[in-house]
Amino acid sequence: MARRRITEEPVSRFAIWARRFALFALGVALLALILGRVDLIEVIPTFVTLMGALAIALVAMLLAIGAFVVIWREGLRGFGHALVAVVIGLFLIAYPAYLGVRGYHLPPIADITTDTADPPRFEAIARVRPREANPVAYAGAEAAEMQRQAFPNIVPLQTASTPQELFEAAAAAVQRRKWVPIVERRPQAGRREGHIEAVTRSTIMGFRDDVVLRVRAIPGGSRLDIRSASRYGWRDFGANARRILSLMEEIEEAIEPQPAAASR
Repeated sequence: MARRRITEEPVSRFAIWARRFALFALGVALLALILGRVDLIEVIPTFVTLMGALAIALVAMLLAIGAFVVIWREGLRGFGHALVAVVIGLFLIAYPAYLGVRGYHLPPIADITTDTADPPRFEAIARVRPREANPVAYAGAEAAEMQRQAFPNIVPLQTASTPQELFEAAAAAVQRRKWVPIVERRPQAGRREGHIEAVTRSTIMGFRDDVVLRVRAIPGGSRLDIRSASRYGWRDFGANARRILSLMEEIEEAIEPQPAAASR
């Protein structure tokens, strides 16, 4: 008795190539992130490579959409391949899309300070910043006005604490956050202000940002000013403002007197 040969429908070539493009994009993105975080490649090549990976991921998603259409019309196999491509593509573009939506209404600035008239200066960091990085000099009145409109709550912290107490709280907060300190100068009565410069890295990309804290004596207490600036890019999507606000809150909580435990 002759056996009837059961032929399977071929796999959609759109689906095959969509999956290949998606996996390649994922590999490129992960490799760029790893090499960038361990400082084997510079920031700009890392960023360009990531943008290239996102472009490839978008191509993979377009191919997957084409595969879905062909599979529906012609009954070909390959739905799983196309679905994998879509999932990987969405995974890769989700965070950049989130940043874009969040930063759409924010101004194109990447240097935020609590004192726009006399911003704390980067001194030691100015000597270690790469040449292709953003300038260490504050952008000026236009940037200050954009900051005031977007972040009116970025203001100095004024306390009744002594400059030494405020400096200790600020230095401890920097240490808890595991930022890399570049220089720490303690305030001296009537002679100099407190000064801290440190480098932090973004959570996912690992890009370096620079922070400087300044402690000055004022009548009846002390004042803290903070400046946070991105090394690269002309838009920070609000990251520097959030960093300053959270740091201010942490330092303020540390120097405020804690209420005594209620007696039972």
